[in-house]
Amino acid sequence: MSVYVLLGLTLGFAASVQPGPFTTYLVSLALSKGWRQALPAAFAPLLSDGPVAVLALLVLSEVSTGFTRWLHFAGGVFLFFLAAGAARNWRRYDPGAAERAAPDARNVLRAAAVNILNPAVYIGWGVVLGPHVLRGWREAPPRGVAMVVSFYGTMIACNVGLVFLFHLARRLGPRVNRALIGVSALALALLACYQLWLGARG
Repeated sequence: MSVYVLLGLTLGFAASVQPGPFTTYLVSLALSKGWRQALPAAFAPLLSDGPVAVLALLVLSEVSTGFTRWLHFAGGVFLFFLAAGAARNWRRYDPGAAERAAPDARNVLRAAAVNILNPAVYIGWGVVLGPHVLRGWREAPPRGVAMVVSFYGTMIACNVGLVFLFHLARRLGPRVNRALIGVSALALALLACYQLWLGARG
């Protein structure tokens, strides 16, 4: 079982620290809204990845090309929507707004939508995580379960750490924080363009 736990820890850490749409959105949220707003969104993979895992394991191998292409298009459009929101936060920056705002459940749903529309999640489950989990399950069900728990435990812990890290970055001053929000908006827009390019390339 220790091998599967180690695999889960390694893959969970890699999934949480590599740049991507979900990480960028989480950073943008932490910078613009503070940790109270961003922390629930760190748990969004627990909401989104269940259907993704089932779909990836059951049908992705049959429809990978066309399905992935449309996911790229849908993800690109949604990332433009998030980039526009980050740009609005940059233009109307209010240093005290995050402390006054109550947690918004829509942030969790938006973060989950980023994951659902990210082809990398399907590919990761379809060709990396899924085969290991299935192999562990066939050897002994607790091994497959241990890998899933260690994977998501590590990823969520890293997401939470990322939220607090960039929340602390807000204390560098309003100018720096506003600039970082602008950078996150630009990063989301660039990711959106990249997703659309991948979809157009097929």
